[in-house]
Amino acid sequence: MQQQDNALIEQFLDALWLERNLAENTLASYRLDLQALGTWLGHQNTALLQAQALDLQAFLAERVDGGYKATSSARLLSAMRRLFQYLYREKLRADDPTAQLASPKLPQRLPKDLSEAQVDALLQAPCVDQPLELRDKAMLEVLYATGLRVSELVGLSISDVSLRQGVVRVIGKGNKERLVPLGEEAVYWIENYLEHGRPWLVNGQSLDVLFPSTRCQQMTRQTFWHRIKHYAILAGIDSERLSPHVLRHAFATHLLNHGADLRVVQMLLGHSDLSTTQIYTHVATERLKQLHQQHHPRA
Repeated sequence: MQQQDNALIEQFLDALWLERNLAENTLASYRLDLQALGTWLGHQNTALLQAQALDLQAFLAERVDGGYKATSSARLLSAMRRLFQYLYREKLRADDPTAQLASPKLPQRLPKDLSEAQVDALLQAPCVDQPLELRDKAMLEVLYATGLRVSELVGLSISDVSLRQGVVRVIGKGNKERLVPLGEEAVYWIENYLEHGRPWLVNGQSLDVLFPSTRCQQMTRQTFWHRIKHYAILAGIDSERLSPHVLRHAFATHLLNHGADLRVVQMLLGHSDLSTTQIYTHVATERLKQLHQQHHPRA
């Protein structure tokens, strides 16, 4: 990849971070995708400021032939579009070659579903006599009660939670703030954990993180992912189909199953677009069909 292309990519990512406040993971993915594009263009003896739509189509086709999934191709195209729109906006290019590229069709996958009985078994799995598992119990209760993203959960501070009001303040994607109700059960387990679990974890150190790791720092998403797999096995749930995000799906689906309004669920999940939330209505509908087939005499 030419030095100029690398500099343009970094310049674009800096601007994107300032304008959109994107998550570090998203920026890292964009960097990898765009560096791959820059390297490929270099091998074709061209560069970002000279590349044409046919070059970009050839690059995308080569990635697909190499086993790139449709979702990865869509992310790659999104990164390319944003980059070339930026170059055009900054008058570094006279055109935007991505305007001629078609988006790959993505299969609409239904979220993995957990029954209410399975969620209950998972929530009962931690041994609450142990401080570490009491922390995990509180985290699982909060996750199911609120539908938080795992990054939002591990990033919670004590100051984000109002036990008296029974709500948690969440800073979500795009730095957007929302208040989410906790419910009595989650409030009870947070109180229990703050009294009997957290003091053991922080061991006298001053720390505002609500759910610290055993090293007395903010827990990583990967650590919590491993913890939840452990409890899935104890609860008799296939650990391969369970992740923190599956509990978020369960939160949304179970609310809809019990008659919650779709727009309320959208607000609780922190979705900016209602269409993102609507996929959960399909899960709820599928569950209703299953119940109908099992119990209706003419099904």
